[in-house]
Order: sequence, then C-alpha cells, then structure tokens
Amino acid sequence: MTFKQFSGIVELRTKIVSISTYIISLLYSIYSVGSVSPLLAALVFIAALAVDMGTTGFNSYFDWYRNVDDKRFNREDAKVLVHEGVSPGSALLVSMLCYLFAMLIGLVIIFKTGPLVLLLGALSLLVGFFYSGGSRPISSTPLGELFAGGFLGFVFFIINYYILTGHVVWQAAVVALPQTLAIAAILSVNNACDMRGDAEAGRKTLAIVLGPVGAEILVYAEGLAGLIGLGLLAWFKILPPLTGWLSVAAAIVVIREYFKMHKRGYSHDTKGPNMQSISKIFIIQSFVYIAGICSSFLHLW
Repeated sequence: MTFKQFSGIVELRTKIVSISTYIISLLYSIYSVGSVSPLLAALVFIAALAVDMGTTGFNSYFDWYRNVDDKRFNREDAKVLVHEGVSPGSALLVSMLCYLFAMLIGLVIIFKTGPLVLLLGALSLLVGFFYSGGSRPISSTPLGELFAGGFLGFVFFIINYYILTGHVVWQAAVVALPQTLAIAAILSVNNACDMRGDAEAGRKTLAIVLGPVGAEILVYAEGLAGLIGLGLLAWFKILPPLTGWLSVAAAIVVIREYFKMHKRGYSHDTKGPNMQSISKIFIIQSFVYIAGICSSFLHLW
C-alpha cells in the first residue's frame, strides 16, 4: 500500500475538521483557565487523530462493501477501493490499528484524568464504528449530520476541554455549538450531492428525506447559524469582542460562496467544487474562532 492509498483510505485531507475542533477547544481551554498540560494536550491530539482516521477507514470499507461508492456515480479519486482496486481488507486492518492505537493512548489519558474519559472515549469509538458499520449504519439515516457534527464538534470539544481543565462549564458547551453546525454543514453538502447514489444504495439520509430544495436550504441554515452563533457569543462576552466583528466580515464572504454553490446545483458532478466551497467556509469560520480567542492573549481587545 502506498502513502497515497493510505491517505485515500483514511481521507487525510478531511482531518482539518477534527484538527480545527481540537485547536479551538485547546485555545478556549487556555482562555478559560490560563494554562493547560502540554503532555495531555499532545496525547489528546494524537488519540483524536487516530480515532478520526480509523472512523474514516471504516467508512471507506463499508461504503465499498455496501456499494455506496458506486463507480457509476462516484467521481472522487481519493476513493481508492473503488478506483484503484486497493484491497478492502487493508482498509479494515488500517482502521482497526488506528482504533487500537487510540485506545492505548486513551489509557494513558484515563490514568492521568479519571474514569469519565473512559466512558466518553468508549462512546466515541462505538459511534465512530456504527456511523458506517452494523446492519443499519447511522450515516444511512437522517441522523447522520447530528452524529457527525455532534461527535466531531460538540462531544470532542467537551472531552478535550474536560481533559485539559478538569471540569466542564456551560460556557464551553455553547462555544462548541457553532463548530458543531459547521461540521454538520459539510456532511449536508456531501449528502445533498450524493442523493442519487445514496438512494440507489438504499440509504435514507436527511438530504433524501428533505428533497433537493430542502437539502440545499439545510446547508445554508447550518452554515449561517454557526456564524450568527459566534456573533452572539461575542455579544454576550463569552468569546472576545473581535470574534463578533470577524463573524460579520466572514458572513459576506460566506454568502458569496453560497451563491456560487446554488448556481452550480447539487449533484455528483458538482460535488468536487461544492465540497471545496464548504471547506473554504469551514476554514473561514475556524479562523474567526481562532483569531477571536487569540486576540485575548495579545490583549488586542
């Protein structure tokens, strides 16, 4: 297996999502309590990345197994099991090794923090597997966006915050919400473009339930709600004031990007450029988060 094929199985290009959540939760932890353990911060990063890669690997395997990634519809070069004939067994092995490695790192974190992390970590692994595995995978139901955004955004944010600070406060929960919505929007774009192939594979995603128009509206609603949420967090002084001003500026760029997506439409043929657009929007929102919190460290606002 080449590195390119490994990258395709675990979709390294998508790890910006979990890395972004990690950076934001790390910065907010420091913003809240002043300092955190560098060792714990490093361990959480490694474990979270391994879980994310393992989950994506399982998704690659089960999408191949269920013929969701059908050659008739799929246009993604990164789907190496479909387009390069990579052994599905190797994808399964990579996924299991990633999970095993994450569990070993998790044991060290649990030893240094407490049993609550064991419960939350085990739950995350189970959801990660059953997102695409099992007789009725979560990704094939209308709950896919909820679980993807909820665990890659909200749950991961709270777990990292708890590990680094030793407690959880309601402010951390609301700070995690815009990130959750931004991640859900990425999956919503993916599912809106994949409706034809998903329907052929017998899936019933939220996009299929809502229909073409409803699925498109959901994308814009999730994305804009995330930016509005950041503005409100700044307004109520839960995040630094610069966050609010940046969210207003970001909204202008984001809305222009949404117009481009609307003009293209949502299909397998437009999936590539639309995923690039929603990724750009996600990065912009992440920048608003990061720059806003960092402004407090530099005493700019």
